[in-house]
Amino acid sequence: MMSNPWKTVTTKHIYDNPWISVREDKVINPSGGDGIYGVVSFKYRAIGVIPIDEQGFTYLVGQHRYSLDEYSWEIPMGGGPKNELPIEAAKRELKEETGFTAEKWEEIAKIHTSNSVTDEEGYIFVAENLTAGATEFDETEDLKVWRLPLLEAIELVMNNTITDSLTVYGLLKIARLRNL
Repeated sequence: MMSNPWKTVTTKHIYDNPWISVREDKVINPSGGDGIYGVVSFKYRAIGVIPIDEQGFTYLVGQHRYSLDEYSWEIPMGGGPKNELPIEAAKRELKEETGFTAEKWEEIAKIHTSNSVTDEEGYIFVAENLTAGATEFDETEDLKVWRLPLLEAIELVMNNTITDSLTVYGLLKIARLRNL
């Protein structure tokens, strides 16, 4: 493993809420110069699920994303507390957002969502052998669920209709794993 060429001189905590904290570090950069570095630390893991039914269809969740001021189609996802196993958070998020439970689970990825400014890590699972049930949306969610062929969802990534990082990564990874 490579050693860290950055040196932290001081750390100042800028902001904190139940989901994130922001800090600004005064640093000495790899070439020896003074600088600052802002870091957003997430208090939860990003959890994404690609549900696939027996006919090869998947389910996307649509919602208006406040931070982008845009409507976004995504795989079912949410946050998992760091003291909870990612698979348990994945099961909960799938049930909350689609109503499905699944008999078969596979973790296909661990990612860092934007490692130049945040320490957020994400996990992506495939869920199969689905059983339908009732959704359990959070109070902040006004979601639409869309059933579509998995290949069509992958095409939405390829034509830039889907831009969410967890969704893009997950759908392209499953395409590669399944030779789609």
